[in-house]
Amino acid sequence: MAFKLNEKTLPIDVAFTHKDIQYPANWLRLSTAKEKKDLGITEVADDPVYDSRFYTGDGTAKALDDKTETVNGEEIKTIGVKTILKAQEKHTAGSLLAKYDWYVVRKAETSKAIPTVIKTYRTAVRTACATRETEIDNCADTAALVTLYGFKEDGTPNMTQYPEDPNE
Repeated sequence: MAFKLNEKTLPIDVAFTHKDIQYPANWLRLSTAKEKKDLGITEVADDPVYDSRFYTGDGTAKALDDKTETVNGEEIKTIGVKTILKAQEKHTAGSLLAKYDWYVVRKAETSKAIPTVIKTYRTAVRTACATRETEIDNCADTAALVTLYGFKEDGTPNMTQYPEDPNE
């Protein structure tokens, strides 16, 4: 919540002066609603904050799918939210896999086996990534994407999770 006095915003935890009386920085936090009202201070709702992954600053939903337009004879492709999110998933999976890439190189160079726990983990990472990409693709609208990236009532994520690192 923001506070205004005579159309001027009063920042929280900042001292202010009104009618030659100086009020301490904590006055807005400690005063009652009646004390604020008696002074002429009004509460103003904060501007809404939108998740920039899905919305522009004014709350307009971003385009979910890629769009190709021809402008002055040139094709221009605008990347949609789903493509961006799937690229982020590929990056995340790549980061998780990179930690154990040396096993793959060692196997190629020396034929020494990759430990089963590492092979299982790497397969699970690739599977989780593919599943997450499918979950993204299956969202019909922005609300569905927001829900997908949210949490259930018990606090668990709605989206498929990556496996736990076997060495952590």
